[in-house]
Amino acid sequence: MPIRGILKLPGDKSISHRLLMLASIAKGESLIYNISTGDDVNTTRKCLEACGITINNKEGGIHIKGGKLRSPKIGLNCGNSGTTLRLLIGLLIGKGIKAEFYGDESLSNRPMKRILLPLSKMGALIKSNKNKLPISIIKSQLNGINYRSPLSSGQLKSSILLAGLGANGMTLLNEPIKSRDHTENLLKFLGANLTVDGLNLRLKPLLNSSLRRFNAIVPGDPSTASFFATAVALIPNSKITFKGILYNHTRIGFFNLLKKIGVGVDWLSHWEESGELVRDLKIYYKKLKPFIITSDLIPSLIDEIPLLALLATQAEGRSEISGASELRVKECDRIKAICFNLQNMGADIIEKDDGFIIKGPTKLKGTNIKTFDDHRIAMTFSIAAKIALKKVVLDNYDCVSISYPDFYNVLRKVLI
Repeated sequence: MPIRGILKLPGDKSISHRLLMLASIAKGESLIYNISTGDDVNTTRKCLEACGITINNKEGGIHIKGGKLRSPKIGLNCGNSGTTLRLLIGLLIGKGIKAEFYGDESLSNRPMKRILLPLSKMGALIKSNKNKLPISIIKSQLNGINYRSPLSSGQLKSSILLAGLGANGMTLLNEPIKSRDHTENLLKFLGANLTVDGLNLRLKPLLNSSLRRFNAIVPGDPSTASFFATAVALIPNSKITFKGILYNHTRIGFFNLLKKIGVGVDWLSHWEESGELVRDLKIYYKKLKPFIITSDLIPSLIDEIPLLALLATQAEGRSEISGASELRVKECDRIKAICFNLQNMGADIIEKDDGFIIKGPTKLKGTNIKTFDDHRIAMTFSIAAKIALKKVVLDNYDCVSISYPDFYNVLRKVLI
């Protein structure tokens, strides 16, 4: 059954988180349209509301009255959202806020040392459970830092930058490979004194100034689009057009790779929204070729690796992904989850510490899928079900609400 249609997707999750946080410290009232509908972004909203920020649904968008953040009277529940936790710690510690953070079982087992270490070097006073949740921060006087990051992480970089807005002195940051740069783009768009020179960033604190208020339309989420694009790439005679998708070079690695391995990929008209490029995108079926992915490509397609594993099972030849050890500490151990489920579907896959090797093509069989309560695993194997020989049953369909509650409805709409 081919995939056909024209889709306008909810806003990018990463940008939605950041716009909410930046609107909370901007001067005046800001309005955000097409914000992500996922539970993770709603978690950020609730945390900011607990810190005294007024947020209302208004005029088809989200209305935020920026102002002075206050210390919350209750603990901040970050749910399953690592973005909420890591960025909000940086934002609040830079504003002299006292707060305690907690989350669900998955988030409570994810490593936070990567942000707690540089923030502590800036003077942040932080208590944690061996660098995991629960985490408490108290009012701290921060100083700028010259930090050479040991890993490429948009969340790590953003946490330091948001803390740096409230620090004394310059914050300098270097990363080994370019990670997603939405925080930098938005800060510059809103008037922050930030200089980007390749892998080096230089941020002056706001001090007595503030970010300007804004109206913003969040571009469509390319990570969400990638699931439907994968279905197109797997099912003959399929084609789909996405309207208004984020076109950021740190986020389109998946689509660049699709084109390289033979899938039809055409970027169409383009414009700009809130410091980000936006384009329409057409994807159409063409026969797949195998591929090799190494560490230098991982930052631009880290969220799409489960989909790449699925694609590799249908390409003729040997595909390999390496340098993706970060997948071990996502919402679940995604390398383990990918290999476990694909093996049960009959795929020829070998698990490695930092990725896997897959030989294809393989006719995937129906089976029971263990999602590990991970939204991207659930969505990936929902796509795999469309080419499986027999029925595929997931142990948790509802976890897709973390990023895209309407996923199954939209998938049904585009199936001819």
